[in-house]
Amino acid sequence: MSLLARSAAAPLRQVAVRARAAPVRSMHGEYKHIPFDYNKKGVFGAKVAAYLITGFSVPFVAAYYQLSKSAGAS
Repeated sequence: MSLLARSAAAPLRQVAVRARAAPVRSMHGEYKHIPFDYNKKGVFGAKVAAYLITGFSVPFVAAYYQLSKSAGAS
């Protein structure tokens, strides 16, 4: 029984050890973990909305184009 208990407890200890965050060290000043500027939230929101709307509308534009091509041939 102790062998079973010991093998079940070992992975929990390893998870607890891995969960601790390592200190962040940067040689070039402040560490920034995001690759874009997030200072102006309104501009950032507009850019994200434009990006998402463009990506969502591409299939609809392509379907409309294909349907209009086939409607002109008949």
